Amino acid sequence: MKARYQYRFYPTDQQQRSLAQLFGCVRVVWNDALALCKQSEKLPSNNDLQKLVITQAKKTDERIWLSEVSSVPLQQSVADLGVAYKNFFDSLKGKRKGKKVGSPKFKKKINQQSARFVKTGFSIQGSHVYLAKIGNVRPIWSRELPSSPSSVTVIKDCANRYFLSFVVEVEPINIDAKNQSIGIDLGIKTFAFMSNGEKAESPDYSKKDRKIRKLQRKIARQQKDSRRRDRTRIKIAKLHNKKADTRKDFLHKLSTKIVSENQAIVLEDLNVSGMVKNRRLSRAISIQGWREFRTLCEGKSEKLNRDFHVISRWEPTSQVCSECGYKWGKLDLKVRKLQCLNCGTEHDRDENAAKNINKVGIGHCHDSKRTRRQSKTTSVASVSEASRITAPLGR
Repeated sequence: MKARYQYRFYPTDQQQRSLAQLFGCVRVVWNDALALCKQSEKLPSNNDLQKLVITQAKKTDERIWLSEVSSVPLQQSVADLGVAYKNFFDSLKGKRKGKKVGSPKFKKKINQQSARFVKTGFSIQGSHVYLAKIGNVRPIWSRELPSSPSSVTVIKDCANRYFLSFVVEVEPINIDAKNQSIGIDLGIKTFAFMSNGEKAESPDYSKKDRKIRKLQRKIARQQKDSRRRDRTRIKIAKLHNKKADTRKDFLHKLSTKIVSENQAIVLEDLNVSGMVKNRRLSRAISIQGWREFRTLCEGKSEKLNRDFHVISRWEPTSQVCSECGYKWGKLDLKVRKLQCLNCGTEHDRDENAAKNINKVGIGHCHDSKRTRRQSKTTSVASVSEASRITAPLGR
């Protein structure tokens, strides 16, 4: 399987100018090739696009400066456009799983910039990495590469940070798991509630979020294309990166712990795109990174030979007693503690849902023939039943 290893590096002033020129050439080649694709009735092949936007363009006065950078990233830019169009068409035909993919868009100068080198355009020389027509750069090697990389992508994010991202082949690792399976219920205040009773609290992003919103109001009043506006934009980008780094660190540590300790990991398929339509919860939901956590668990499960399962979003995990299978129906979100009307077991709402997710994931189905209450919400239950459902523990 393939994995990506990313390292930060600090280029010299001359290298920054060379990289800026490279990013500009890659962006121009992408935009020129995309413009030709939009004008053509039939999508041109990659070879035809490379001849038009690279080989022939270098002979013109308008694009003669393309010859000053390495041709490898320019060719990869055209190849990436072909992949983007393939993903777009596969998404339209239903061949691609997941969310619908839009058509390729033109690249902007203020967005994240990148250039990809294959083996003919880079080499690793000790602690340095040689990039064609850029020179030797020295990344901060926080960990060793498990194998020889097949490509490297030079990235400059919106906050003017530089990274080298390597693609390498890794072999699956066999590590004995402590537990057989675990079910995970994702939430907002408590990010993850596990079926074994453990819970993971989400980091507090409120302080950074307030600073971002304050700067966004400031940049809305500043003149476009001014230096002050550009400085404010970089400040906002740095705060976004700090928030993203905090979230990524938390998700990586949590997913590594869960995958390394459990043989089977079970998650619930959440309709995040539908949930963010709730204006009161959209910001809190979007900041959690539920999809990123699912992707990390899935990738690390493949690396460690674990079983990863995702159950249907329509499973009534919050409406069924995890002990006896009694179904009490839908509950208001404010109800966090409840007591089963059939067996009398007292439950925490999230822990009960996590246990049900675990049971469904390992093959146990909810028995529809069991006794269930006909009502769907607590508002139509009798007074005695409502008191038992909403009463705090200890009564």
